[in-house]
Amino acid sequence: MTSTTRSEDGNRNQGTDRYEIDTDPGRLDVTLVHHWLSTDAFWALGRSRDLVERSMDGSLNFGVYEADGAQVAYARVVTDRATFAWLCDVYVDPAHRGRGLGVRLATAVRDHLAPYGLKRTLLATLDAHELYAKVGFVPVPDPEGLMVLNAER
Repeated sequence: MTSTTRSEDGNRNQGTDRYEIDTDPGRLDVTLVHHWLSTDAFWALGRSRDLVERSMDGSLNFGVYEADGAQVAYARVVTDRATFAWLCDVYVDPAHRGRGLGVRLATAVRDHLAPYGLKRTLLATLDAHELYAKVGFVPVPDPEGLMVLNAER
């Protein structure tokens, strides 16, 4: 899957049409993704390289690339490609933020998953509700129905 289309807001895409979104795992800069997540993503600070690699191996990965091939953003989706998906580890390099890449990346994920007919795609965010709302995400309507099993600490 490669996406080189313009963002939905046409001319207001702030230059996002110069980026390519691809799911080819061979293009991912694993060292860079590990660096981003382990040093700058509050939800993954200190995550080991091994854990990043294992999480990528078990996921559908999306990379965002400049024309020269340099990776500038990342997202991964944990999914069975039949009923459920979880969007996580969405990260845009600080030098490329403010250009609509987060919305474009989330849109690409949504559109890529659409043919699977998934019943539910979830994500967790502390600070990007407005971004994901632009793509169609809404608060969980029945959070009392959700439970979590946390690792013992």
